[in-house]
Amino acid sequence: MTTRFKKNRGLRGHVSAGRGRIGKHRKHPGGCGNAGGQHHHRINFDKYHPGYFGKVGMRNFHLIKHGKVCPTINVERLWSLVSEQTRQYYKEKTDKAPVIDVMKAGYMKVLGKGQLPEQPVIVKARYFTKEAEEKIKAAGGVCVLCA
Repeated sequence: MTTRFKKNRGLRGHVSAGRGRIGKHRKHPGGCGNAGGQHHHRINFDKYHPGYFGKVGMRNFHLIKHGKVCPTINVERLWSLVSEQTRQYYKEKTDKAPVIDVMKAGYMKVLGKGQLPEQPVIVKARYFTKEAEEKIKAAGGVCVLCA
């Protein structure tokens, strides 16, 4: 904003520039930022920010954020982890079954959503749901647990 539009141009000649003589215009009379939240600004903090101070819950020392991560894959997507050629190859050779290592693809748990083609398959994973296990076995496959 240019100087000529500033409020102070109109206040030239008025001693305190609209700030009053008694409670002079000082830098930070109440303290900077959140100062005084538990003291002289308590009413404001209690009224507009209840629960701002204090703690809640239990502390967890050495919190491992990714400790409970368990990427999942559904039964219907199992065959997408191997190439289409592999699938065709094992369709003809029924005496053998392909090994799908779910862990190698970055998944840990196999869930039971969807249909599996009637083709035996060996699935290696850390966890299986009951439904997934039933579907894999119904297709003539095997579930192998690996740590």
